[in-house]
Amino acid sequence: MSNTSRILITGGAGFIGSSLADKLLTLGHQVIVFDNFNDYYDPAIKRTNIKQALQNQNYKLYEGDIEKIEDLEKVFSENKIEAIVHLAARAGVRPSIEAPLAYAMTNIIGTINILEMMKKYGIKRMSMASSSSVYGNCQATKFSEDLNIREPISPYAATKSADEQICYTYHYLYGFEIYMLRFFTVFGPRQRPDLAINKFVDLIMADKPIDMYGDGSTMRDYTYIDDIVDGIISSLNYHQTGYEIFNLGGGSPVTLKEMIATIEEVLGKKAAVNQLPMQPGDVNKTISDITKAQNLLGYQPKTSFKEGIQKFIMWKKSC
Repeated sequence: MSNTSRILITGGAGFIGSSLADKLLTLGHQVIVFDNFNDYYDPAIKRTNIKQALQNQNYKLYEGDIEKIEDLEKVFSENKIEAIVHLAARAGVRPSIEAPLAYAMTNIIGTINILEMMKKYGIKRMSMASSSSVYGNCQATKFSEDLNIREPISPYAATKSADEQICYTYHYLYGFEIYMLRFFTVFGPRQRPDLAINKFVDLIMADKPIDMYGDGSTMRDYTYIDDIVDGIISSLNYHQTGYEIFNLGGGSPVTLKEMIATIEEVLGKKAAVNQLPMQPGDVNKTISDITKAQNLLGYQPKTSFKEGIQKFIMWKKSC
């Protein structure tokens, strides 16, 4: 990536995409954002995410859908794109069980559409969001990129696994440089409102009970947004191989009970907990082995879970 690259971010008005766009703008890059502002959660939140960036002369916004070739044609024909960060997707494990076809259309067909645009317009470089969900209920002590991922337990996870294979195919056939980034439970300012940390903070602050699924022993490798953004940018600067899968995690898993306790501590309030059964599609644990990303990308998460919660709550209170 040069000092002033033109970078397309699909899903660029969302939590991770807008945070990445802001950082790339501060580094002097030209950023083209493509987003469909769907109603998975309130589109007004995404509008707020990009409000400041819209004032920057190096920022361009296109509204459209990756499932529609004509929408993509407009973006690719009007801009000499040098690299792509493909974040646009239907997110969420539980909703994917209710609407598997919609997830397949966006996450698989939409990704193929992006790859076809790359082929047509001579773009050779892409970093793409995969997910720790692809590991399913893996029994390994740590999840490394070379583990078997043939047992996804949700349609969402299955689509992300399929994306990894499809992207390898295009790397093999057309020489694309593609780096698949398996994100591990990203949190921080602008986090989606449907995710646990955001919901729990809102409910505890409002003195309302929170729903805890299972006995609180499930474990997640929470990763602060600034660390994820740094990892994505590092992948854009990586040139040694043509295709890789990288775990981008926090490196220190936290149980659900520990997560709730940390929020309670930072807020200075106790939560009223409503314990419920585990939900279908939810994995028991995610524990990233980030050795490969450390060695090849220089990836090094800097923000501890408690520090991230402190920053998130400060942001929530400022909104």
